Amino acid sequence: MGRSTTPVAAPAAARSTSGPAPRTSARSAVKQGATVVFAFVASVSFLLVNVVDPFSGATASPDFAKRGERFGGAEVQAFDVDGEYTIDVSKEGYVVEKKPEVKLAPASTSASSGWAPPAITPDPGSAQAYAAGAVAARGWPSTEFDCLVALWSKESGWRVNAYNASSGAYGIPQALPGSKMATAGADWETNAATQIEWGLGYIQGRYAAPCGAWAHSQDVGWY
Repeated sequence: MGRSTTPVAAPAAARSTSGPAPRTSARSAVKQGATVVFAFVASVSFLLVNVVDPFSGATASPDFAKRGERFGGAEVQAFDVDGEYTIDVSKEGYVVEKKPEVKLAPASTSASSGWAPPAITPDPGSAQAYAAGAVAARGWPSTEFDCLVALWSKESGWRVNAYNASSGAYGIPQALPGSKMATAGADWETNAATQIEWGLGYIQGRYAAPCGAWAHSQDVGWY
């Protein structure tokens, strides 16, 4: 028995793929070309803006006119100012004063050695009586004795053991230091006669007489 074969038609999709591709329309082609040209022009313009000074043409503007042209070409006025000027540069002066030194009175020989006046009872009356004779023995008038009484009354009160602790002066004539009177006698600390003899010798050698010593004491406070 023989078989019969019936031909089958191919699908529509298969047929379409084997045919020629569809053509692009003329309008689409023009649109693409315009886009390319626009992009090119924009790029070139951007480059030109950065290369060329955007204000290069502004010099023709009135704002960029020369300064002299504003005043019609008139010359610039100039003024000469005359005057004398002195520039003085100096430093301030400072004066530094040295602090005054405080000088301490030297300690007397008696004070530095711990010496103290003897504990005796003075007799001013007896001392003055002896002094009156000593003054007369030197040929001085009674007026000189009066000056001597005034002088030693002020200095010591005619006390044989009168002692100035601050200066070290001692005795009726207030010898400074008291040990000076040792030249008149070893008993200078307690003997009024020894002290008076030394005192009259000092007055005679320095002031000639008691009234001269008294006048000096009144002027300066010491003799």
